[in-house]
Amino acid sequence: MAKKSKNYNEQFAKVDRDKLYSPLEAVKLAKETSSAKYDSTIDVAMRLSVDPRKADQLVRGTVNLPHGTGKTVRVAVFAEGEKATAAKEAGADIVGTDELIEQINAGQLDFDVAIATPDQMAKVGRVARVLGPRGLMPNPKTGTVTPDVAKAVEESKGGKIAFRVDKAANLHALIGKASFTPEQLAENYGALLDEVLRLKPASAKGVYLKKITVSATQGPGVPVDPSVQKNYAEA
Repeated sequence: MAKKSKNYNEQFAKVDRDKLYSPLEAVKLAKETSSAKYDSTIDVAMRLSVDPRKADQLVRGTVNLPHGTGKTVRVAVFAEGEKATAAKEAGADIVGTDELIEQINAGQLDFDVAIATPDQMAKVGRVARVLGPRGLMPNPKTGTVTPDVAKAVEESKGGKIAFRVDKAANLHALIGKASFTPEQLAENYGALLDEVLRLKPASAKGVYLKKITVSATQGPGVPVDPSVQKNYAEA
């Protein structure tokens, strides 16, 4: 543990806490300061000037990262008939209805994203208490309740991520892996930030983006300049 703490402190010391880095500088430093011995995840944390207790200030959405997430995403689809066939052909890992619900009730949740056709939502509601707390409940707002399950599967497999602000007005999302180039990470960051800015509530007061940090797994947070809102892959 002491060795791990020493390594973290050494990486932490590389970050100037009084500086706001450009997105490209920040992701470069996040890559350099990861103390993980594997291909770590690069995450973004944003502090927004919103009140999540108010329905009109609950920032949530989805975005397609141009360079994907670097993760193998397992997708489960609640569908029958032609829709089930389309989901399988699009690459869904698990497709079913009643049997899928039985698996979930038995604690078998071997998937990262759940998608459902609208006609299946009454059945899916039976496992809402299991899926909801894990962020897996299909929702029309995130495009996971849809008649076009093939498109939803392809998007989920191709780098679509969902995000939402938490009770403390923080928003967390992954933008890739440490093995990505800095430019790829910066462009993924830009896609996320553009969507968060687009979703700014009209009723939000003060500076919308209060704080942004980028970090790798087991690495320190690198402060990012929130005012940089274009040309993300430039220093």
